[in-house]
Formats: sequence, structure tokens, C-alpha cells
Amino acid sequence: MRTTVGIIGAGPAGLLLARLLHNAGIDSVVLESRDRAYVERRQRAGILEQGTADVLRAAGAGERMDREGLRHDGIELRFDRTRHRVDFPALTGGRSVMVYAQTEVCKDLIALQLREGGPLLFEAEALAVEDAGTDTPRIRFRHEGREDVLECSYVVGCDGFWGVARKAIPAGLAQVFERTYPFGWLGILADVPPSHDELVYARHERGFALLSMRSPAVSRLYLQVPDGTDPGAWGDEEIWDELERRFETADDWYLRRGPITQKTVTPMRSYVHEPMRHGRLFLAGDAAHIVPPTGAKGLNLAAGDVVTFARALVHRQETGSPELLDAYSQTCLRRVWQAERFSYDMTTLLHRAPGATPFEDRLQLARLERIASSRAAETDLAEAYTGFPIG
Repeated sequence: MRTTVGIIGAGPAGLLLARLLHNAGIDSVVLESRDRAYVERRQRAGILEQGTADVLRAAGAGERMDREGLRHDGIELRFDRTRHRVDFPALTGGRSVMVYAQTEVCKDLIALQLREGGPLLFEAEALAVEDAGTDTPRIRFRHEGREDVLECSYVVGCDGFWGVARKAIPAGLAQVFERTYPFGWLGILADVPPSHDELVYARHERGFALLSMRSPAVSRLYLQVPDGTDPGAWGDEEIWDELERRFETADDWYLRRGPITQKTVTPMRSYVHEPMRHGRLFLAGDAAHIVPPTGAKGLNLAAGDVVTFARALVHRQETGSPELLDAYSQTCLRRVWQAERFSYDMTTLLHRAPGATPFEDRLQLARLERIASSRAAETDLAEAYTGFPIG
């Protein structure tokens, strides 16, 4: 098999890239190790930045998002039993975010790819990227019980932290920057309408809590828990009681309860791999960087990566200049590190570290009070939350 761009991974990054290339008249092949049903039910992010939503619309993948997604014009910060709303459009010149689950983004892009795009092979396991430093990279993969080779002009690794793409970059060329946090998120899905119409980020002396949603009828909520927590160790009523404590306010707000349909624990870490390019191999999404979910940046960073690559490749095809491709890693990393900074700031602002001192507690409250009382501080949060410029 031969193609211009071999894409490893059919998550939102790989699928969006395939769509962008198709619209630009550039052929690609997508290899995905899992089956279609797994990809379409894999629960991950749910917040799309303004720029990500705009890219999906421009790519022809925004119709159902605009019909079924939930536009949010702000978030609420809770601390010391007080409530403060951050108004995104008022602070950013009209920008907002969209609540639309990664599973739904993948469903939309898969349907488009199978109907209009190039080959999308499920249960096609990438085994290795070979000759990445040459002009003729190859992906060795296994599909339908036999090994095959996909010859490419370019390879884009959208295969996550455990994938094979990053392993093809020589260790001597790489730098890794990472931080592991001593807590995680116990997340639940519950069949109950959300208790607030926007996301609520709560800082509490017992730990962080987040109120989110998947739809007008399904709530998504999170509790800060110690790293390594077994989700099965928490009973349903115990979870609701703890959420109620952490979201408590001085007014008459209350938390709606309902049947819990899923419990998971998400570890918290920050990770950046530099460079994001070696020869004609380009890394995108979790293959190159991971952020704690507090800042809602993971999917959006991945989208920014593939938009940057697609623009650079189109520029090469139209002008013959490799300038933008050569600058891919540097261009992406500027945005990546701003997202890492924001995600770290949000995480340390709202989570109580094990063994935190009263001094550290008061600093958190002072930082939150600064956001609530300063338009400049509030604007900085709103601009970062709704999205950094792509490219």
C-alpha cells in the first residue's frame, strides 16, 4: 500500500487530520488498532474550544455538534461557599466553548471518512514506523491476520502515549518534561439532569470537585481522590454525599442525584516530548503531550497539532517550500507549553495537595479572590480556557 500521509490512530486527531487532508485533495490512510465500536464509545474529553469547534465546522463536521452540542458562555468558580461566574464572551470579544463529547466527534468524523475519505482500517495494529528520517517512511502494521507495509511520504503519529510513533524518534534526540500529581479524579456518569447549566469548578478543603455534563439528561461529575484509588471502593451514596459537601454554597443551590452508570479514576500528569518531529514523522496529540484535565485542553491541543500539520503540508504542495513543515514542532510547542502552563495553574489553584499547609490554603483562596475581583486576572483565565490561537 502507498499513500501521501499515513496516519496512526483514529482518535479525534487522526480522524480530523484525515478530513482536513481530504478537503485539501491530499490522500491518506488511517490505521486504528481498535474496532469501530470501541473508538465510538471511548469516553474522553467533552469541552471544545472556540477554535476547535470552528475547525470542525469548516471541515464539514459541525452539523450535529451545532444541533446537539451545548454552547457554554462561562464557568462558575466555587470557593469558601461563594460562587463566581466567569463570563467568556464579555471577556474575550465573544468567544465561548462547546460541550460535545469526544465520542460524538469521533462518530461524526468516522461517518464522513467512510463515506467520502480515504481508507480507514480498524483493527489495524501499527507495529513500527521505519525509516522516519528519510524521504520514504514506512508503517509496518498487522491487519486481518497478516503483516503489511504502508509506504508514505509523511507519517503522523496520533496513537497516544503508548503508541509506536514516538518510539521511532531516536532517544538521543528527545527531551522529556513531565510531572505526576499525587491525586486523580474519580469520575462518574449519572442519569440525572445537570445541577447547573454551566461547568462548576469547586475548591474545597476536602479536595476539588467538578460539575460537568454530557447532555441535558446526563451529568458528568468528578472528585479529587488520592492517586491509585479504586473506583469500586466508593459507594454511590458516598460519592453523592461527598460531591454535595464540596459543592456547598451559602445560597439555596442544591445537587441533583440520580443513578450512577459509570465510575472511573483518571490519573493526573503533565508530559511534553520534544521535538514533535523527526524527519518525515510528526507527532500529534497524546503521542507528544499530556495535560491534566483541569484545563480541558487535551483534545483541543491535538486538534491544533493536526491543523498546523495540514496547513504546513498544503503550503508545501502549493509553494514547494518546506518552511512550515520544518517549523511544525516549534509552532506546536508554543501552544502546547501555554496549555501546559494553564492546566498546571488550574490544577494547583483548585486541588488541595496532600499535606498542604494553612499558608498554602490561604494562597489558593487569595488567587481565587484575585480572579473574582480583577477583570485582568479573570480575562487571562477566560482567554486561556476558550483557546489559544492555532499556528
